[in-house]
Amino acid sequence: MVTMSNSRDRGRASLLRALDYDLKHTLRANRAVALWRLITGYRLLYGAALVALALAALARVGSMFVLRYFVDAVLLSSQRILTLAPWYALGFVALALVQGSASYMAGKWANQTAEGACCRLRNYLYDHMQRLPFAFHDQNQTGDLLQRVTSDVETVRKLYAVHIASMGRMSMLLVISVIGMLLLHPRLTGYSLVVLPVVFGLSLFFFPLIEKRYAEAQAQEGRLSARLQENLSGVRVVRAFVRQAFERALTETENAEFLRRNCRVVHLNALFWPLSDLLTSGQLLVSTYLGARMVMAGDLTLGAYLAFIGLLGQLMFPIRTLGRLVTQISMGWISFQRMARIIREEREVLDPADAWAPRHLRGEIQFRQVSFAYETVRSIETGAETPARRAPVVLRDISFHVRPGQVWAVLGPTGSGKSTLVSLLPRFYDYDAGAILLDGVELRRYAKSFVRRCVGIVQQDAFLFSATIRENLLFGVERTIADEALFAAARTAHIHDVIESFPDGYATLVGEKGVTLSGGQKQRLTIARTLLQDPKILIMDDALSAVDAHTEYRIRAALQALMATRTTFIIGHRIQSIRHADQILVLDEGRIAQQGTHAELVACPGLYRNVYRIQTRIEEELQEELQGSVAQASAGPPANAARPAAAWADGRTVQPSQT
Repeated sequence: MVTMSNSRDRGRASLLRALDYDLKHTLRANRAVALWRLITGYRLLYGAALVALALAALARVGSMFVLRYFVDAVLLSSQRILTLAPWYALGFVALALVQGSASYMAGKWANQTAEGACCRLRNYLYDHMQRLPFAFHDQNQTGDLLQRVTSDVETVRKLYAVHIASMGRMSMLLVISVIGMLLLHPRLTGYSLVVLPVVFGLSLFFFPLIEKRYAEAQAQEGRLSARLQENLSGVRVVRAFVRQAFERALTETENAEFLRRNCRVVHLNALFWPLSDLLTSGQLLVSTYLGARMVMAGDLTLGAYLAFIGLLGQLMFPIRTLGRLVTQISMGWISFQRMARIIREEREVLDPADAWAPRHLRGEIQFRQVSFAYETVRSIETGAETPARRAPVVLRDISFHVRPGQVWAVLGPTGSGKSTLVSLLPRFYDYDAGAILLDGVELRRYAKSFVRRCVGIVQQDAFLFSATIRENLLFGVERTIADEALFAAARTAHIHDVIESFPDGYATLVGEKGVTLSGGQKQRLTIARTLLQDPKILIMDDALSAVDAHTEYRIRAALQALMATRTTFIIGHRIQSIRHADQILVLDEGRIAQQGTHAELVACPGLYRNVYRIQTRIEEELQEELQGSVAQASAGPPANAARPAAAWADGRTVQPSQT
C-alpha cells in the first residue's frame, strides 16, 4: 500500500514537472482556446470527466423512461405487478448506481484537473514574477500581485472544478432531456420550450453587465489588499506616529468602495435569479396543466405524462442554472485575464546564448558618458495596452575609471543618483546611453546572472527573511560553507558575539524582515551575508548607517583586508565613512560635480568641502557639549538644582560613556 502511494505521488510530481511550459501560449483572444490550453496534459482526464457527466445525465433521463413503462405496463396492471415490479426496482437501483458512480468520478477527475492546472499556474506566476525586470516591481504594488496569485487563482480553480463541469453537466442534461421529451410527446415539448430562448436572452443581457462590475470589484480588492499589506508591514511606523485612526479611516474608505462594487455584482445576480425563477416556474405550471389536459383527452398516457413532467423538472433547473453559470464563467475569465496581464510581461533575460562569462574577473570598471532614466512601466491594473513613458534623466554623462582593488566612494545629496549609479553595475537596470566596461568588455555582453554573482551588495535597507540566522547568512551561497568560514564572516561584520549570546545561537529565528533584531544587528548580518558570497566587486550602499560610530570603525578596520582584493564602492553621507577611499565621486543632480581624494576635495571649494565643514562643526559642537556635561556632572549639581535637572544631567553623563 505504501509502495503504491509513493509511486502515485511520484507520478503526479513527474506529471507536473513534465507539464511545466510557458503559459504565454494560453494568451489568446478566444477565451475557450485559452482555457483549453491552460489544462494541457489534463485534457484527457477532463474529457473523461465530461463523458462521465454525460453518462450520469443518460442514467438520470433513463430513470424517467423506466418510470413511464413501470406506470403504464406494471402499475396499472394488477396481474403483472408482482412479477415485474422487482425487475423495475432493480432497474431503478442500477440506474441510480450508474448515476452516482459517474457523478463521483466526474467530480473527482474535474477537481484533479483544476488542482493540477492551478498548482502549475501558481508555480508559473511565482517563477515569472521572480524573473520580471526591477522596473515592473517598481510600478506595481505587492498586495495587488498577491491578490492575483491567490484570490484570482482560486476563482480559476472553481471555474474548472465547478462551473465548467456544471456547464457540461447541465448542457448534456438539457440536450438529453429535450430528446427524451420529444420522444414522449413532440407537441407538448414545443409548448414547454417557449421559455428557453427568453431565459437565454436574459442571461446574455446580464452577462456583460456582471462581467464588467466583477472586474471593477476585483480591481478594488487588489487595491484593498495592497493597502492592508503595506500597513501591516509598516505597523510600527503607524503606531510610532499614532496614525492608527488615520490609516483606519483610509482602509475603511477602500473597504467601503469594495463593498459598494461587490454589492453591484450581488444586485445584478439578485435581479437575474427571481426573473429566471418566475419564467421557469410559470413555464412548468403551464406545461403541467397542458399535459394533464392531454392525459384526460387520451392523447398522452399517465406514465408518459409523469415521465414528461419529471424530465421537464430536470430541464427547468439547467435552464436557470445555465444563466448563472454563464456569469460565473465570465468571472473566472476575468480572473484569468488579470493573471494574463502578469504572464504577458516579458521576462528579464539572464543568460543569453552569446553572453560573455569568463572564469576570472579582475574588477576593472570604466564608465564612459553613461546616462540613465527610469522607465515608467505600465501598471498591470491599467491593462497591457497602456504605453510606457520615460521618466526624467537621473544620471547624465557619467565618466570615471576604477582599477582593480581600488576603493571608490560616492557622496551627494538625496536624489543625486548615488544608488542608481551602483545599481547599473549588477544590471538591475540597463543604461540608456554611453558604455560601462567591466575588465574592458562592455557590460551588456555579460550574462546578468554572472554579473550578479560577481557583485555583492549591502543595501541601505537591510532585508532578512523569516528564517534562522544561519539560513539568512547562507542565502544565495551556491557552495558548501564550513562553520569556520561562516563564523569568520560574522566576526568580520562584528555580529558573531551577538549571535552567540542568543539562546539558540545561529539557529535563532529572526522573525518577519528580521523584526526581532535591532537595525544595526540586521545591517551587520547583511554585511556578513554578502561577504560569504565572496564577490569580486563589493558595493556598500550606505551599509553602515544603522551602526554606531565605534562599531563602524571596527567594521571598516576589518574590511580593509577584504577590500584589498576587491573593487569596492562605498556610498555614504558621513565624511568619516568615506575619507579613506582611493577616489571620491561627488554627485549633484545626476552629474559628477567633483572627483578626487579626500585631501584634494577638502582643498577645493565645492559641495564636498561644504559638507565636510558642516559635519566637522557639528562634531566639534557635540564634543564640546559632551565635555561640558561631563565636567558639570563631575563637579556635582548646584545646591539649588531641582532633582529632575540633576537626573537629566546624569543621563547625559552615562550615555556617552556607554557609546
